[in-house]
Amino acid sequence: MVRFIDDESGEEKEESFADLFAASQSGSGKLKPGEQVKAKVLHVSGEWVFLDIGMKGEGVLDKRELSDADGNLVVSSGDIVTAWFIGGGKGELRFSTKIGGIGAADRSLIEDAWRAGIPVEGTVEKEVKGGFEVKIGSNRAFAPFSQMALRRVSDSSVFIGKKLKFMITEYAEGGRNLIVSHRAILEEAAQQEKELLKESLAIGMTLPATVTSLQKFGAFVRAGGIEGLLPVSEIAWKRVKDVSDILSVGDEINVVLKSIDWENDKFSFSLKDTLPDPWDAMLQNLPIGSVHTGIVSRLAQFGAFVTIADGVDGLLHISKIGKGKRINHPREILKEGESVEVIVEGIDRENKRISLAIAETVRAAAEAEADLASFRQQSVETTATMGTFADLLKAKFNK
Repeated sequence: MVRFIDDESGEEKEESFADLFAASQSGSGKLKPGEQVKAKVLHVSGEWVFLDIGMKGEGVLDKRELSDADGNLVVSSGDIVTAWFIGGGKGELRFSTKIGGIGAADRSLIEDAWRAGIPVEGTVEKEVKGGFEVKIGSNRAFAPFSQMALRRVSDSSVFIGKKLKFMITEYAEGGRNLIVSHRAILEEAAQQEKELLKESLAIGMTLPATVTSLQKFGAFVRAGGIEGLLPVSEIAWKRVKDVSDILSVGDEINVVLKSIDWENDKFSFSLKDTLPDPWDAMLQNLPIGSVHTGIVSRLAQFGAFVTIADGVDGLLHISKIGKGKRINHPREILKEGESVEVIVEGIDRENKRISLAIAETVRAAAEAEADLASFRQQSVETTATMGTFADLLKAKFNK
């Protein structure tokens, strides 16, 4: 029940939220019980926090609702708070951030809160089958596991003993059968934060984020009021086979916002874009003809990719693998994970592509070419010393 001063008679009256809501339907441009507002904190006096709600008259809110466990106020003048209208009169409008401390005598408030959509405050008492038992004043309610957080929490004991806000989602048997949701509170807060983010977020921004889950295809991260996918290809410059080798749930990282889809609530991020590009440093040490020891990272029909530094792969074309012998697939000669010595034959800096050849093959070809050149040189020198065949015959007849 809500007590307030009637504007016309000046008398104190008492009505339920449901009655106030019905009575307010005839008014125009007036707040309705259960209506949510964003209000600015004006000042604090005694037990009350005074609010500017952008209408005639000030709003008031119980100071205890905005104080911590030690009784210290957690807001200051100018702060914006979310509150629900619960009634008023004589220019004074009463608000609440929640309904708490409901006793047996005030059990009707439970129904009022349910009808008006006002949060209630309760303490998570213990875990029961399928969820948790929540105590709201002297009343008991049930909160399913799925309604405690935005994502399923592996350790359910983290909720036990906590005082949280809940929305009443089901009300039956005069309040003896209650189902509540803390997730509804979190979703509403996230939605409000998301609306604010729409005005400030842009693709390419770097944001602090927390890793919320790991998958084979990447990781989900929460950045402010949005959650999205960090694909495995965007975790590092090098090829990542197992996400857990790089990240763990709870890790605090910086990510770059890559895509935004507000309509479908889908967002993607990149971690590697916050890291130095290994190409920038590696290309300074990659002259054509330089020799490197690399690891075969992937085999394809047309050749083998060889990692010569973290995040830097080169292509060993199939024509460079068979040592002059025609092969149908690189797997006939190489296998993934194998160490191989390669020579840089070409670099496409703009497209970040490197052409490689097997060093042993190149050396063998160079040695063969050198031997051939040496043989040719020796042949020339021998001919110059001995003369032509005709010269030899002429010298013999002259004798």
